[in-house]
Formats: sequence, C-alpha cells, structure tokens
Amino acid sequence: MKKICIILALMLGISAMAAPKETVTPAGDSRITFVGRTLVQDGNVSFDWTGVYARVAFEGRYLAVRVSDTKKNYYNVWLDREMTGEPDKIVATAGQDSLLVLFDATEIKTKGPHRVAIQKRTEAEQGRTTFHSFITQGALLQAEGLRPRLLEFVGDSYTCGYGSENSVRTDPFKPETENANKTYATIISRYFGADYILAAHSGQGIARNYDDGGRGWHMPDRYGCLFDCDKDGGAWQGGGYKPAMTVVYLCTNDFSCGRQPNIKAFKDNYFRLLRQIKDNYGENHPVLCVAGPSDEQMRVYIKEVVDHCGMPAVWMMALCPMAINWDSDLGASWHPAYPGHKKWAHAILPYVSTITGWPLEDKVLE
Repeated sequence: MKKICIILALMLGISAMAAPKETVTPAGDSRITFVGRTLVQDGNVSFDWTGVYARVAFEGRYLAVRVSDTKKNYYNVWLDREMTGEPDKIVATAGQDSLLVLFDATEIKTKGPHRVAIQKRTEAEQGRTTFHSFITQGALLQAEGLRPRLLEFVGDSYTCGYGSENSVRTDPFKPETENANKTYATIISRYFGADYILAAHSGQGIARNYDDGGRGWHMPDRYGCLFDCDKDGGAWQGGGYKPAMTVVYLCTNDFSCGRQPNIKAFKDNYFRLLRQIKDNYGENHPVLCVAGPSDEQMRVYIKEVVDHCGMPAVWMMALCPMAINWDSDLGASWHPAYPGHKKWAHAILPYVSTITGWPLEDKVLE
C-alpha cells in the first residue's frame, strides 16, 4: 500500500508539473494591437463600430478571451495567417464576463509562436463588446503593430456588409449573414495590404436616413462619436491614426423610397462631414466621395458638394448601374453579396491607387 501511495503521489506531481500555467493579460496591454475606434479603460477595451479588429501574438497551444457584450456580436478569427476573405472560424460574444476559447490544443499542434486576428463582423446595433483580458498557456508576445498603409471608409449598410453572406436578395436580414470582412472596403484594404478603419451604420444618410427614419441624427453626427450607438459616449478625434485617404460611400439612403433630401441640407451636412475628416487628419488629407448607382440625381448632389466645398483634395467617382448584376450579385434585402462587393472594389480600386500612389499589382481581389 505504501508503494502504491508513493507511485500515485509521483504521478500527481508529474501531472501538476506538466499542466501549463495560464497567463492572464489585460486586453489594453500595449502588446495587443487594436485597429479601429476603441476605448481603453482600466485595462479593458470597449467598442461597437463594425470591423474593429485585434491582433494577438503568443506562445503555447491555447488562447481565450474574457469578454462581455451588451447583445450578441459575431467575429471572424484567423490563426497564423493573414485576414483573408474566409476566416478559420466564426465565434460569437454574448453575456457578461464570459470566457470565449478561440483556439486550444485540439486546433493548435505546435508551441508557436502563434498569431491570431479577431474581427468584429456585425455592426453596432448588435451591441457593444468589451474585451477584458486574453488568456494564454504560454508567453504573450508583441503583436504586429499598425501597418504603414491605412485606409478609412465612411458608409452605410453597404460598408457594414449587411446581408453580404447571403445569396437570395429577397431574404430578410439576419446578423449571422452580416460580414464587414466581405465588403468593397475590406477587399480593397486586403488588396493593398493595408489596415482599415470603418465608420459605418446601416440606414444612415447624409441628410436623410432610410425612409426618413431617425430624423435629426445622420452619418455626419455619428462620425464624430467614439461609439456608434452612444451619442454621449465621448468624441472621436482621429485617435492618433493617419489614414492615407478616406472613402465616403453614402447617400443611397438619402434617395431611398423614391424621395430625395433638401439640396441645401444635403450640402450643409456633407460639408460638415468633410470638415470633420479634415480636422481629424489635416487640410490636405485626400477624400474620395463615391456616388452609388441607384439614383442619377445622387451624382448631381455629390458633384455640387465636391465642386463647392472649398476644400483641397476632395474628389468624386460614380458607380455605374452595370457595375454589378442586380440579381445574382445580391444578398439579403437587395444588398450586394460578396460577388457584388468584389465588383465594386474593382471599380473603386484605380481611384485609390491614383490618390495614394500605391501601385496596382497583378493579383486576385478577395
């Protein structure tokens, strides 16, 4: 019996020695890179804008995040590779102070080092996320920082990826099929190897929201907010970022339901949005204003803005209705699906190349 007890004690000791020790690191640690509009407070990182993403580097075979969410958001996750069009997995955040295991030893076969990217694919109406800490069973390492190339996109449901993972235009919207990673904005950013910031909210216009909803609160009002869905959550003033340019793709909602906004209100609000962008990044910061294909009058309005804003480095382009197929390229609720977004990206790409000076390369958009 004495020998058995000794053997058991040795086995338990070896097991305890072999058990990996967990390392808990506050989400606000400087070795973790967040890209997008975030609030870092008491080690926590909170955000609600679509497309916000984090990069984490670590050793070991386990990575989890302690997280809270006011509703339920969906995230794309990649392991040891670039943020391509298709993630390695999709996870959801919901509830308060919950543990979300991103990868464990069944998925990670080597000690590393490893790198993970986690990207918010749903927009602010689905809730605000707070990352409290990351848990590893090895050392946390310095993640890749902000890349030399950075783009900013300001938009509506198109930029949010509303319905982009659906292929039936008559289907209703579901949060599960919204994916900011499959929009013209993120496709263009991936092509150029650039980081990106998205400031986008479905249904928003310059001076008129979809079907006149939310009067008195439009994208020029939201753009100045740290949190998309919190008017009193603090101001956003560039956050120390310096994008190479800003692409504004709005106004589809201004001309929705067979109506159009007052031209003076439209121009005044668009001027106000441009002024905010210039104040954030400098008077010579380039801005490309995109006119969508749904209404010819939209192009007239936007041209009026560009011609009379009195600001340098402001241009416009117009998407042709034939840029996408209005049947097979659409997803939920008549919004562009991934194929439609790729076509729009192809159309916008040369303008971004010309304005930034970044050369076009012979490679596939994804």
